[in-house]
Amino acid sequence: MKKFLALLLALSLVFAMTACGSTSDDSAADADADAAAVESVEGQTFKVSTEPTFPPFEFVDEESGEITGFDIDLIKAIAEDQGFSVEVEQMGFDAIVGAVQTGVTDIGASGMSITEERLETVDFSDPYIDAGLAIAVKEDNSDITGEADLQGKTCAVQLGTTGATKAMELQEKGVLSDVKTFNTVDVVMNELKTGGVDCVINDLPVTQAYISKMGGIKVVGDTLVSDSYGFAVKKGNKALLDAINAGLENVKASGVYDELIAKYFE
Repeated sequence: MKKFLALLLALSLVFAMTACGSTSDDSAADADADAAAVESVEGQTFKVSTEPTFPPFEFVDEESGEITGFDIDLIKAIAEDQGFSVEVEQMGFDAIVGAVQTGVTDIGASGMSITEERLETVDFSDPYIDAGLAIAVKEDNSDITGEADLQGKTCAVQLGTTGATKAMELQEKGVLSDVKTFNTVDVVMNELKTGGVDCVINDLPVTQAYISKMGGIKVVGDTLVSDSYGFAVKKGNKALLDAINAGLENVKASGVYDELIAKYFE
């Protein structure tokens, strides 16, 4: 009987040691997998899509012909911090979310507002800047001083933007009589300046950049909607999303972010 009990005790110890070893091995495997996921972006090159008529966030430098701007410099700084590379390519703004969703491109960096609708199809990084929608009119326009004066007016917007969404809402409510959509912001602003529409609804920092460049346009009234911009990545691409967020945090802590703010907005 004693021999039988001793045998049972020995077998129990063997099973216990095996179970502990298995748990330890599984934990180590999980840790290795997590580490691999975090490090998987290092050394890789990712496509960044942008629509470069959205200064100061993205635009084509007249001298070099290269796409530059706050968004572009910021994502490059993040990439450098996290050990990956980026290739910037031009794409129509309204196509960027779909391209990210399907994996045609890796990162959307184009002054893109984080909205509930977009979050249904792509993931966004932590917000990197706050912006808002503003109404712009011709400089000599005294009829429109804010949203309350838009009744029966015509408006130009960029296709696929939050400005376009807001304008369509106002049209559906019977406020705006017509909304004209265009592929790029420069055409939108030119439509306003030449008198093709009464107003433009667009992101405030971009509108201000065009006012400085073109003249003849002014912002009126209060900000319509507060927006936060983020970088878009394919849903479930946690490694890239985590790297962008970590890089953004580091770029802010290092002072590089503040340098870019001063370069493009001050």
